[in-house]
Amino acid sequence: MRTMLKIENLTATVGEEDEAKTIINGLDLEVPAGEVHAIMGPNGAGKSTLSYVLTGRDGYEVTGGSATLNGEDILGMDPEERAAKGLFLSFQYPVEIPGVPVMTFVRAAMNSQRKARGEDEISAPDFIKKSRELGQKLKLDADMLKRPLNVGFSGGEKKRLEIYQMMMLEPKFLILDETDSGLDIDALKTVSDGVNAMRSPDRGMLVITHYQRLLDHIQPDKVHVLAKGRIIATGGPELAHRLEKEGYDGVLGEVA
Repeated sequence: MRTMLKIENLTATVGEEDEAKTIINGLDLEVPAGEVHAIMGPNGAGKSTLSYVLTGRDGYEVTGGSATLNGEDILGMDPEERAAKGLFLSFQYPVEIPGVPVMTFVRAAMNSQRKARGEDEISAPDFIKKSRELGQKLKLDADMLKRPLNVGFSGGEKKRLEIYQMMMLEPKFLILDETDSGLDIDALKTVSDGVNAMRSPDRGMLVITHYQRLLDHIQPDKVHVLAKGRIIATGGPELAHRLEKEGYDGVLGEVA
């Protein structure tokens, strides 16, 4: 099975040089094409930091190791280059962009990525048709898609909007950083249905979450436990059920 995301002995720090704190500490992980892997772990384990390092967020410095997507080193790329290669991050707290309508933002993002790949821009009729179809699936009405990005949206609406962006862009590898945060049952199901619709033999996903409830809807192929910046345990979906029952202490105690 072809490996999509491969991380080897990755270390990374956050903060200014004299006060830099190591958050990722010798992390190894492989996600093959066609698989969904979940990362769970206690607060401060490095879950969100891992997503930021992989997507190139400012303020995080890689101090060792490697990360490749489809065999290409991504750590040396700018964030927009990583996006053009097919890497997508769904944020725990989506940002608001006043004055920029949702559809304008998404079409610009799609065309920017197409240009980087040497493809033609999407035509207005094709864009509108695709947008309308996906909006209906995700219960986003046409007026919502004309509003400024995330401005005045509820938590659930923001998350549904990120899934809409993901489905419009059709990335090769998805990183979902606590996408279930702040969602009620209905919104959780809508978001999960959107994520499940993206499952594909040539696409990989990394789902970062605290809770089993998301994994009831998005059933992972593997579950990894992250603690102190490293993967300390790996198993099937049953590992997430065990964590829900016992908490992290039992697993952490076994490894200590």
